[in-house]
Amino acid sequence: MQTQRLTIGGAGIEYRFAGSDAAGRDIVMLHEGLGSTSMWRDFPERLAQATRARVLAYSRRGYGGSAALNTPRSLDYMHEEARVHLPVLLSALGIQRPILFGHSDGASIALIQAAEPGSTARAVVALAPHVKVEALTVRSIEQTRAAFESTDLRARLARHHVDVDGTFWGWNRIWLDPRFRTWNIEGLLPRIRCPVLAMQGTEDEYGTLEQIDSIERAVPGAQALPLSDSRHSPHRDQPDRVLAATRRFLDERIPA
Repeated sequence: MQTQRLTIGGAGIEYRFAGSDAAGRDIVMLHEGLGSTSMWRDFPERLAQATRARVLAYSRRGYGGSAALNTPRSLDYMHEEARVHLPVLLSALGIQRPILFGHSDGASIALIQAAEPGSTARAVVALAPHVKVEALTVRSIEQTRAAFESTDLRARLARHHVDVDGTFWGWNRIWLDPRFRTWNIEGLLPRIRCPVLAMQGTEDEYGTLEQIDSIERAVPGAQALPLSDSRHSPHRDQPDRVLAATRRFLDERIPA
């Protein structure tokens, strides 16, 4: 489906809708740290069909076909996206009670947003979320940096990002900054009052299952679902299981 463009604060943001809102559900997809609208591939359409929802996918500023950043991201970039930029986007598109569906960084953004006092999130589906920085995460991101510099990773990412170097280094340098090792959102989790489903691959190379276990312990009624034979992108490795679990979760917790 062709993307559209919205100008927010003088910056163009690309987005696309899939499905319809006939069932009264709006799902907002929040991509990973190197993701974009196009990198979801056909998953928004499949998610819309499985859940009978209207699904929004968009590229955050600095990603995909959205405007490049004028200044480097701050160490609080996920908090800023959740608390400042995402609410503005939702308001501009008339989405009042979103179901937040996030992957990796996007899942963390979804959790932060849902923990806000004024959040109107109806539910959160978090794939491979980060709630703290683990040694495994840092090692894998170091390996990703090496791959970007020495393999075809840069060329593959360039198919999805207008400013591929800005996108990559804006993400990589933050995660490898020693000051970022203390980044942690566990203290926010008990504030979340909407239903939460957290899924993670048992072979995730960017985090251990402690990430989703932390969510299940801290968020009242949250569900943690490990997915076997899956790495850091369950929607690619186990798409049918992710879709089925999401549909079941929403049907049980937020009937259409």
